[in-house]
This record gives sequence, C-alpha cells and structure tokens, in this order.
Amino acid sequence: MKKRFLMTPGPTQIPPEVLLASAQPIIHHRTAEYSELFARTIDGLKYVFQTDNDIFFFASSGTGAMESVVVNLCSPGDEVLVCSSGKFGERWQQLAETYGLKARVLDYPYGSPVEPDDIASSLSVHDGIKVVFVTHSETSTGVVNDIEAIGDIVDKTDAVLVADSISGMGSAEFRTDSWHVDVAVAGSQKALMLPPGLAFASVSGKAWKLVEQSTLPRYYFDWRKARAGIKKDKPTTPFTPAVSLTVALDSSLAIIREEGLDDLFRRHRTMGRATREAVKALGLELFSPDEERCSSVTAVKVPDGIDDAELRRLMLDRFGVQLAGGQGTMKGEIIRVGHCGFYNYSDIIVTITALELALKTLGHPVEIGSGVSRAEAIFAEEGS
Repeated sequence: MKKRFLMTPGPTQIPPEVLLASAQPIIHHRTAEYSELFARTIDGLKYVFQTDNDIFFFASSGTGAMESVVVNLCSPGDEVLVCSSGKFGERWQQLAETYGLKARVLDYPYGSPVEPDDIASSLSVHDGIKVVFVTHSETSTGVVNDIEAIGDIVDKTDAVLVADSISGMGSAEFRTDSWHVDVAVAGSQKALMLPPGLAFASVSGKAWKLVEQSTLPRYYFDWRKARAGIKKDKPTTPFTPAVSLTVALDSSLAIIREEGLDDLFRRHRTMGRATREAVKALGLELFSPDEERCSSVTAVKVPDGIDDAELRRLMLDRFGVQLAGGQGTMKGEIIRVGHCGFYNYSDIIVTITALELALKTLGHPVEIGSGVSRAEAIFAEEGS
C-alpha cells in the first residue's frame, strides 16, 4: 500500500469534506437554490479577499481570470507597467503583448522581489500608464512581493493596480481594500483547497472606470455581463457555471471562516518557516534570499550532482511524496515544496523525511533526521 502526499504548489490537497461536497447530486444553475449558494460563496470570498468590491466567477484556471483583467481594463495601444520577477509575472507581459498593449516592463531576475521604488519612478516618468500588473506570491520562485507598499504608491496616481494572488490568496496575508488593490485575481486549486477550474477577480470602483472605457473584444470574460448577474435579486452567472466546484467552494470557505484569517496566516507562516529551516539543516540552499516571507511554497536549489527529475521521481515512487520542479529558466535547477491550503505539521514532517531518504539513496551526504528534527523544533517553538 502506498499513501500519496501531494506537496506541490497547485493543485493542492483537498479536505475530505470538500471532496464529499463536490460529489453531491448536481443542482440546476438557474434555480433559487443555486442563487443562494452563489451569493453565499461571493460573501465568503469577500471575507478571504478582505474586500467590499464586486467579485466575479469564471469556470477557468487562474490564467482565465488574468486574461479577463486585460480585456476588461484595456484598449489597444494602452500603456501599462508589468512587474515581472518570475514565470507568472512574464504571463502578464505575454497577455499584454497578445492584446496589443504597450507594455513597459520592470524585469527582475528569478528569485528577486519587485522594488516598489522602481514602480514609483516608472509612474513618475511615464504618466500615461493606465494599469500596473504585479504578482503577489510568485509560485515559480517562492518570492512574495510587497503589495501593501506597492498599493500605497499606485493609489496616489491615476493608474489601476492589478495583483495576481492565485497562489497567495488564503495563505499569505493579502488585504485587498486596505492595501489599495484595484483588481485581485485568485484561483481555486491553491490555498482555497479545491480542484482546478474556478477563477475569481475582485474589481474596485476605480478599476470599473477603465472597464467602461475599454474597447478590447470580450464575450465570455465580460465583467459587465458578470456584474449584471450578481446584481439581480437572485444572483447568477451569465453562462453555465461549474456547479459542483461552486458547491465545493462553499464547503472550503466554511472551513476557512472557522479557522479565521489570522490563524490561517499564522499556520501557513509556520509551515513555510519549518520547511525552510529543515531544508537548510540538510545543507541545502534556498533559491531566493527573500523567500523568508513566503507562506505558499519553498523553492530549493538542487544540489550539485543530483538530477532533479530523478530526485522527484524517487520521492514519488518510493515514498509517495510529490514535489514540483522548476519552471521557465529554473527548470532542472530547483525543486518546489508546496504548503498552501490543507496542510499541517504532519505533511511537512513526511515530506522532509522523504527528501532526506531520497537524497541519501542518490548518494548525497545528508544526516538522516537532521531536517526532521529542525522542523519539529520549529513546530514546538510555534506551538503547532
């Protein structure tokens, strides 16, 4: 018998009660029953996002919500600022270029955070910038950008701030309204503890002014249609929603509310810290010096002489623990341990145990138990 531990930064593990909720008999999406469910999930998402703004649903991956941002806020030739420090920052740039926008790019090396002062300088020099795109938690590198500081800067300008928090929402602190985030994007398969397939976007009044001016074509991702649906007496979606995923979302949001955001953030900080300290106790190197702030994923440099694919394959096949490899230019260079969502200390202990044994099997010099004991010390210190 082999027990599986999914330790990737997405998809992530799903609580049993959420899985059971999604297995309930299907309901029709044009009924009062679904409208009540839909309204309840929007209210729950507003709690997680920490916003009073409208939140729109899409049956898509998080990238669909990202694309919806571009087509609803922009017009061909618009000047935008893209802050890129990893694969998902690059995605904002690719979307901007796809739709004919004039993208000014603040390009940082993988593993380096965005510098808020650079954004201030760019907005000062280029006063025609309409939208600033940034990534909150960069899944590909384990870097968390300072959205609060960036929000304070952008809020003093006419530009609209858009933050991709697909891997951060629900694991790393994110306060949409008080941090002046005009559009926040999230996805279902990370800390929201669902299968892939749902994406969300919260939209401020400041951002809505751009929606009214945008001339890019849009149909399925049209926020105007979505807004009309949620303003009805019986809220609904303009097109057929992912009904079973919405039922599951209702369950996962109830779990999040029960834990409470402060405790939820505290748990994720502890998971991240224990993983990082355990990795360092094994003599391994974190990919980013800024990674100490990340609660969603830990990125680790692959030791010299070790093939990352072989290491991950051994951990999965022999020990049942699945990690993620590097993305983009980091493919083959790093391994990534996800810990956002339905995770606690036992998952980290199992993962570090498997990492120790796999490295030992591959001939890398490690002291068995050194990583596990360090993780245990962190959990004891944090009271987890």
